[in-house]
Amino acid sequence: MSIAETSLRLPIPPLPRGFRMGGVHAGLKRNPTREDITLIVSDLPATAAGVYTTNLVFAAPVAFDRDRTPGVGFRGIAINSGNANACTGTRGLDDARSMAQAAAEKLGVTESAMLVLSTGIIGEFLPLEKIKHGFDLVASTLESTERAIVKAARGMLTTDTRPKLSGSTFTAAATTYTLFGMAKGAAMVGPRMATMLGVILTDAALTPADAQRLLGEATECTFNCVSVDGHTSTNDTVLLLANGAANAAPLSGETLAAFGTALLSACESLAREIADDGEGATHVLRIEVSGCPTRDAARQIARTIADSPLVKTAIAGADPNWGRIVSAAGYSGVQFDPSRLVLRLNGTLLFEHGAPVPFDGSAVSELIKAARETLIEVEMGFGKQSIRFYSSDLTAEYVRLNADYHT
Repeated sequence: MSIAETSLRLPIPPLPRGFRMGGVHAGLKRNPTREDITLIVSDLPATAAGVYTTNLVFAAPVAFDRDRTPGVGFRGIAINSGNANACTGTRGLDDARSMAQAAAEKLGVTESAMLVLSTGIIGEFLPLEKIKHGFDLVASTLESTERAIVKAARGMLTTDTRPKLSGSTFTAAATTYTLFGMAKGAAMVGPRMATMLGVILTDAALTPADAQRLLGEATECTFNCVSVDGHTSTNDTVLLLANGAANAAPLSGETLAAFGTALLSACESLAREIADDGEGATHVLRIEVSGCPTRDAARQIARTIADSPLVKTAIAGADPNWGRIVSAAGYSGVQFDPSRLVLRLNGTLLFEHGAPVPFDGSAVSELIKAARETLIEVEMGFGKQSIRFYSSDLTAEYVRLNADYHT
C-alpha cells in the first residue's frame, strides 16, 4: 500500500518507542478492502487515561473502559468498526469483556491490561467470532511501520473518507519524547464529545493523575469544540497510553508542561481533521468567538453558530449571509449587547454597532468558494475569554449518507 492510496491529507507520523499496531478486514464491513479490526500493543506496561461521551445512553465499551481508567499496567487497545456495541444491555458488556480477553490472549497479556473501542451501527450484538478471527489475523502483523499505522488507522473508520493522524516530538531535559495520535469521526459529531474515537500514544512516563488531567484539559479545548451535526454519540472515547519507554520517572515541572503543550497541539490537529472530513462537507468552518466573560459562554455562542443548519448551508452555497450568523449568536442563550457584536467572514468586516457595513458580497462569496476553510470571527465585546470551534458545512451529500447509513 502506497502512501497515496491512503487518502491521507497529513504526513504519517512515527509511533513512539515501544508501540506497535496493525489493522485487517475480518468481515464486519461488507467491503473486503476496508479494514475493520485494529490492534495496538505497548511492549511496556503503560499508564492509561480516558475521556468519554456525556450521552446518558453510552455504549458497552465506554462503560468497560471508564471503569478501568485512569490506571497503570495497560498493554493494548482492541478496536472494531462496523458495530458500535451500543444499546446491547448486559450482553454488550459481556461481549466487550470477551473482546478484551480474545485480544489479550493473542498478545500474551492479561485481560485486565486491555482496553476496547467499538464504532458503527447501534443496537446490534458484536459478531465475536469474526472479531476473534480478526485478532488471529492481525496479531502477526503488528509493526511500527507506516503501512501498519495506516492499516490500523483505517480499521477504526466508518463513514470517514480518510484516517486522521497527528504526531510530534519534543525535547526536554536532554530527552526526546514522541507523541502520536489517530482518530475517526465524520458524522454524529457534536460537542462533548464528537462521535469519535481517538487514541493518543506517547513514550513519556506519566502518573495516572497527570495523564487524566492533561487529557481532560486538551479535550475540553479541542474535541469538545468540534461539531458536524450537533449529535453526541453513544461511543465517544479518547484514550491516552503513556508507556515510559523514553524515561523511567514520570514527567514533572517544565517537562510535564511541554508534554501538555504537545498533547494539546495533537488533539487540535485531530479535531480539525474530523470537522474537515464531515460527511459530505465542502468547507471546514473555523469559528473564533472572543470578548466573552467565560469560556463556556464563548463555547455556547460558537456551538450555536456551528450547529445552525442555515449558517452551514449558507457556507455550502458560498453565501455571506451575516444575518444567519448574528441571529444564531442571539438565540444562543448568552446575554449580550448586540451593539457591541462585530462579525468578520474570512477577514472581511460584515457587521458592527448593531448594523451591517457595506461590503462586496460577490468578492466575499468568491473567497468562500476559493478556500476549503471558512473563518467566522465574532467579537462579543463584553469580556476577555475566547474559544476556537470547528465545524463543517451542510450539503445534500450529508443527507444522502445518513439516510442510507443502515439500509
